[in-house]
Amino acid sequence: MFEWITSLIDQAGYAGIAFIMFLEAVFPPIPSWLVMPLAGFEASSGRFHPALVVFAGALGSTIGAICWYYVGRLVGVDRLKAFAARHGHWLTLTPAQIEVADGWFDRHGAPAVMIARVVPIVRTFISVPAGVFAMDLRKFILFTAIGDAIWSSLLVTSGYLLRSQYEQVRDYLNPVATVVLTIVIGTYLFRAVTWKGR
Repeated sequence: MFEWITSLIDQAGYAGIAFIMFLEAVFPPIPSWLVMPLAGFEASSGRFHPALVVFAGALGSTIGAICWYYVGRLVGVDRLKAFAARHGHWLTLTPAQIEVADGWFDRHGAPAVMIARVVPIVRTFISVPAGVFAMDLRKFILFTAIGDAIWSSLLVTSGYLLRSQYEQVRDYLNPVATVVLTIVIGTYLFRAVTWKGR
């Protein structure tokens, strides 16, 4: 994968960065912490402008997030509540809890989206509840773009400063992503095992 990413960035430049980050947003197995530090390293050599690298990365990520937002819109809160009424054990949510989550997202959805876009693993999946709970699309795009710009800036800056040692970013963030994924899966499994139709 690394060779493919390197080749695409070499050949397509900013468009390649945006395309890879779009794929990263749609298919989580492609890690942004491998792509953007590499682009930052390339910027440190003078080949790319750091600000344009950040813009390309944030643009690709935001477009990818919009795809997941529309997946959530297709599901919708009514379908989700109907599914919870029949299969609440698998969702680990009741229709009443979904109502509460809907209200919470109405009040705090914007900052939740922005913060989540800076957290590995979670950054991909926050778009789905934003769509399910019909967050205003313009607000969703704005706060997603802000979060993506922050995330891209951090990764590009690290690659720019570390230069040829930019892979240290990957070595640092891989265990962080593993911890986040473990917490997410562990929380779900705990709720599923202790589920009593609450």
